[in-house]
Amino acid sequence: MQSAPAVSVIIVSWNARHLLERCLPSVVATCYPNLEIILADNGSTDGSSEWVAATFPQVHIVRHPENWAFCRGNNEAIPHARGQYIVLLNNDVEVPSDWLWPLVQRMESDPAIGAVQPKLRQYYQRTHFEYAGAAGGFLDRFGYPFTRGRLFDTVEPDEGQYDDPGPIFWATGAAIMLRRKALDQVGLLDEHFVLHMEEIDLCWRLQRAGYRIELVPESVVYHLGGSSLPPHDPRKTYYNFRNSLLLLYKNLPPSEWRRIFPARFLLDVLALLRFAVLGRWKDAVAIVQAYRDAHRMRRFYHNQRPVNGESVVLPPYRGSVALEYFLFRRRRFQELPAGRFLKPWRR
Repeated sequence: MQSAPAVSVIIVSWNARHLLERCLPSVVATCYPNLEIILADNGSTDGSSEWVAATFPQVHIVRHPENWAFCRGNNEAIPHARGQYIVLLNNDVEVPSDWLWPLVQRMESDPAIGAVQPKLRQYYQRTHFEYAGAAGGFLDRFGYPFTRGRLFDTVEPDEGQYDDPGPIFWATGAAIMLRRKALDQVGLLDEHFVLHMEEIDLCWRLQRAGYRIELVPESVVYHLGGSSLPPHDPRKTYYNFRNSLLLLYKNLPPSEWRRIFPARFLLDVLALLRFAVLGRWKDAVAIVQAYRDAHRMRRFYHNQRPVNGESVVLPPYRGSVALEYFLFRRRRFQELPAGRFLKPWRR
């Protein structure tokens, strides 16, 4: 009999009964003997929690009084969880029955692993990686995130090209398993982020505390995607740029922040101009607003930044993924220059 430590799966949802009806049955059908499923309902008014209570009484429902979005919605639910491992799972993810075992087995194999993720494939085009997490996330020197299997809008088919073992820099918040002990050590999701990139920040903090983040390719789940915010919603642009700046300011040594910020600013100006050329003025304005608010929010992180003598964890890709993609036309992760990846992420 395999060891089956307690696992708590937390699903935050707000007025998304249609997604729960589509995806929750697969989670309930998970073949794992020590599983707790928690629906963290963010004050839904569409009958979500009532439907879940009537259809799946084994699901524990935590009712929040209002829409606390992703970060606070999960954070307020985690104290209700009994699991040794916590899985944050989006409400638009469908899972096969055996998806959980490989994640647990990898976590059990090494206490230095703080978080793992399965491979994410698209819900409708199941031969292809999914935008949000693909085969594990990375970060370039200037804070631009990308994944194995997706650079910007180019998504690759999954042909097993990223099934090799080894660390990743961040695991997707759409389907991330976290070690409870590690969470107790580094803290929960940063609620100032609200949504987007909060999992990158958490994974970075885990690594600063000595933990590793890994992909478990033996586990595959299917993500619908775009359920929180549509792809071209200016709010998505706002949170991505604002939170990326906060991510760097918070986790980089001050000297490294000062070194990379001018180049980062230039890259964002180019992104703004690109939006303007495309006629996406609301996205261009969102970048300006993101800079304004990130500047105001720096005060939250003065005491959380790396200090002299602390082990430093730098973004693993020391070039610019934006320049590689738009200037040098490198569309796949495998086409990025291998020498620009730091150890232990060097491929």
